[in-house]
Amino acid sequence: MIFKKEHLLLQKAVRKFAEEEVLPYAAEREKEGAISRDLMEKLARYKYTSPIVPKEYGGAGADYTSYVIIMEEISKKCASTGTFTTAAASLVSSPLLNFGTEEQKQKYLTRITSGEAIGAFGLTEPGAGSDAGGQTTTAVLDGDSYILNGRKTFITNAPIADFAIVIAVTERGKGVKGTSAFIVDMNLEGVSCGAHEDKMGIRATETSDLIFENVRVPKENILGKEGQGFKIAMHTLDTGRIGVAAQALGVAQGAMDEAVKYSKERVQFGKSLSKFQDIQFKLANMETKICAVRALLYKTAEMKEAGMSISKESAMCKYMAAEVANEVAYDALQIHGGYGFIKDYPIERIYRDARIMSIYEGTSQVQQMVIAGSLLK
Repeated sequence: MIFKKEHLLLQKAVRKFAEEEVLPYAAEREKEGAISRDLMEKLARYKYTSPIVPKEYGGAGADYTSYVIIMEEISKKCASTGTFTTAAASLVSSPLLNFGTEEQKQKYLTRITSGEAIGAFGLTEPGAGSDAGGQTTTAVLDGDSYILNGRKTFITNAPIADFAIVIAVTERGKGVKGTSAFIVDMNLEGVSCGAHEDKMGIRATETSDLIFENVRVPKENILGKEGQGFKIAMHTLDTGRIGVAAQALGVAQGAMDEAVKYSKERVQFGKSLSKFQDIQFKLANMETKICAVRALLYKTAEMKEAGMSISKESAMCKYMAAEVANEVAYDALQIHGGYGFIKDYPIERIYRDARIMSIYEGTSQVQQMVIAGSLLK
């Protein structure tokens, strides 16, 4: 990938930010189970959480290449911060930008870009994970409001969100065409959160269920048109997968950096690990995989910017990047040996963080289904 001058300047700025503001506190934030408000405000101030949102709504008005650069550099130092960043940049901003009314954009999107508000995206349910069409949360029209009932699970930012974009069934018997999307303010009566999930990785992100019990959502808070819920969710995930793929790329690069550093420092049998051919070949394989992911990802970002359909390509990016992140993290930890198994070294955290990449925003198997479906249609 040959960057333009503005991309090189952005990469330098984000890399410096990640080194100074993200990495030094990554372990501490993981222990606390939360990202500090100070960091959230800085991410918003520098437009890292709104790179592709137009300037008229308070975003950076940048391109998708910039988005990928931001996600890779931040996630290289802390995957949890990467998760918070991409949740704001795509899962929340994208549906508002692409399907929201002007009033909704001014009321909600501008508060995301300014850092005044935190959003969440509610699609997954206890019985509807990979089967995103199996929604049971309902929204029944009653006068000037919809009555919302149901439960969403594994929702990033749920405990700290000011509002959530929620997919619910508005017409039974029509399958995915009977779902709609709603903007739900978290201060409405009947909205609550489940227990904070004690996760294996990305532990600094706050995750819980969202529970709706006879919540009266104003009719004007429907996002798009009734019956467009599944369409909005899938469109959002297409964009979101670029962000998660960039996050996985950052995790892989972070693991690679730690492996190279340790192999030069660790001495066994009278010489550094980096002098052993087995280690050299392992590092070569890791680097090749990372570079292949990077090439595919930046090509897809350029396609998205050009207005091309990227459903297949974004799935390929998400699938390949997630698998490579796990493979590289595994090999990097193996190079560390026993020291990689203790928390004194960053690779222990990176290894745990990598695992979610092939699960959330569509498992690797779902990505394979999307890719194969595009070939066989």
